[in-house]
Order: sequence, then C-alpha cells, then structure tokens
Amino acid sequence: MPRPTVAQLVYGSCTVILSTVAMLALSQTGSGIGVAVIALAALALGLLVAMTVPLPGSRPGRPAAAEQHPAEPARLAERRRPVGASGDTVRGRAAS
Repeated sequence: MPRPTVAQLVYGSCTVILSTVAMLALSQTGSGIGVAVIALAALALGLLVAMTVPLPGSRPGRPAAAEQHPAEPARLAERRRPVGASGDTVRGRAAS
C-alpha cells in the first residue's frame, strides 16, 4: 500500500478540521452523541478528500508514466545484448 503524500495529509486534515467546525456551528448540537456523529462524518469526509487528491505525475486525461512507454523494457533488453550475440564481432564492425 503506497504511503500518503504530504498533499494528501494536508488536504485530509484541513477537511476534517474545517468540516467539523462548520457542522458543529451549523447544527448547534450539545449532546455527546451528536458531536460523535459529526466527528465521524468529518473524518469520513477527510478520508475521502485525501484519497481523491491526484498523485504526483498523474493528470486527468494523461496516462501515468508507466502506461506511456510499455515497450521500454524491451528496448533496454536490446541494448544489453552481448557484443557477439548479433553475429558481429568487434573487429568486423570496426572494419566496416
């Protein structure tokens, strides 16, 4: 499971704090059960906001970096081929 980024932590925490204050002010509840329900609702909202913050490098409408170049490992494997694997020798290529 990936670790949350700083942006996710900040957005989630701010959402929890601000939504708790706003709901408590609007509902004017004084009971412990009411405060607990509002706190749980704010926590759920903060979690939702934190999980929907886009990750770095991923934009809407643009594929992630891993999806952009799926053939990249195949090209790297070609480059790592031993010198004699293609049938050429070092001397043969130098003479050409």
